[in-house]
Amino acid sequence: MHRLLAVAALALCTLSLHAQQDEEIVSPSAPKIPRYTLAAPYFANHSSAENPYFGSVTTSPATDATIHLTLDDAVRRGLENNLGLRQAEANEQAARGQRDQAMQLFLPYIHLDGSRAYHEVNLAAFGFGPSVVAKLGPLLPGGLPPNISFITKANVTEGSISLRETIFSGPVIDVFKAAGALSKVAYYQRMTARGEVVQQVATAYLRALADESELRNARSLETSSRLLYDHAHELHAAGVTANLDELRAHVEWQSQQQRVLAAENQLDKALILLKREIGLAPGQPIQLTDPTPYSELADENLPELRATAYQDRQDFQRLKAQLQEARAARAGYSHQRWPTLTFHGNYAATAVNGVGTHGNFVAMGELSLPVFHEASLRGDVAIAGAEERATEAQLADLTGRIDQQVRSAKLDVEAAQKLVEVARSNVELARLALDDETERYNAGVDENLPLVQAQSSLADAETSLVESELQYNLAKLALARSTGVIELQYKKYLGE
Repeated sequence: MHRLLAVAALALCTLSLHAQQDEEIVSPSAPKIPRYTLAAPYFANHSSAENPYFGSVTTSPATDATIHLTLDDAVRRGLENNLGLRQAEANEQAARGQRDQAMQLFLPYIHLDGSRAYHEVNLAAFGFGPSVVAKLGPLLPGGLPPNISFITKANVTEGSISLRETIFSGPVIDVFKAAGALSKVAYYQRMTARGEVVQQVATAYLRALADESELRNARSLETSSRLLYDHAHELHAAGVTANLDELRAHVEWQSQQQRVLAAENQLDKALILLKREIGLAPGQPIQLTDPTPYSELADENLPELRATAYQDRQDFQRLKAQLQEARAARAGYSHQRWPTLTFHGNYAATAVNGVGTHGNFVAMGELSLPVFHEASLRGDVAIAGAEERATEAQLADLTGRIDQQVRSAKLDVEAAQKLVEVARSNVELARLALDDETERYNAGVDENLPLVQAQSSLADAETSLVESELQYNLAKLALARSTGVIELQYKKYLGE
């Protein structure tokens, strides 16, 4: 019985641990990165010590060959090497081991012993010396044979087999049920971790794509600013324009150089983070081959999204399994009042100096019934009942939280889509304004101040577009995660 209670207590402790680890699914959208800032807040605290999903198991050292990486490749590598998923898989394996331990309580315990030994015994050391033998001799018919040796030698061969089986025990049945539910909890925990890995890796990949776009825009504007500066320098050298126009163009060119340096640094750090999440060495050269995805997401019915979430969300299924575990544990404590019936059997045979002997056999049934342990039993049931009610409250809260997350994610997708539309329109308008100012400047109608301002406006508009497209893709990933289909349908939501 003590062993059964220990297993039940272990199941309850594991339940409590999983309840504490129940995380909320949210969008990992990173804050916007200020221009020209090297210490980007997106990279702050991205350490496997704080979050195991930012770490991985590096499978091979860095090489000089560049790895061409698609989004699918990145996700596959993440599912193979991500540290958070490795830990979830280890927890599932441990849970299966606990289930096997609980299963043993149902199975018969059979133990076989065998031995062969050589014994040499000094009878005088046990009190059977010559004086004792002399007193016993007259009492025996025919007396004792002469020259009795007080050193006996014997070859002893022993063999035994024992059997013990629990025929009926309420706590054993409930502990096995709890262990099975715990195994389901670990399975759903692993599946939740897989969704987390997909979201984290896809987010890092999309962030790196956005940084590549920002770098391309920065280099394009840096080239344009350089041409503007060269033109202003030539005009000033010819005495056509004032020195102020050349200085203004020079400042704008250097500002764009700053932007290029910051964008390069930001992209390098984004690629390092991506490599850390998918198991590549930080120094391994990689090239992202997929373009930035963009497509309008088909309008989905909110009730259908909620129904999909309640069916496919692994954390929801995991918490329901935890509730089953808690109920089985409480039932196990309450069933301690029930009788326990066990069977014990043993058969042993011993042969001395090769002489056969009749075996020894024991068959015993045991009925155990607690008579008065009421205070302890009530305390155990009360503690287990509290755990069960706490899990029920968590399940009710998660039901409402899933509804909230689906609604919020859908609103984010709709708002982000509108922001992309506005950002694209702003880029087109900024380009038209830049073209107009370029023509006016080349015609000598305006100085270069409006042209510099138009270039800055275009830079800001392109940065806003890159961030808007990124946030739109992250919002779609968050919607897929909130409905529990991100691993199977992330490409559908991104529109690839």
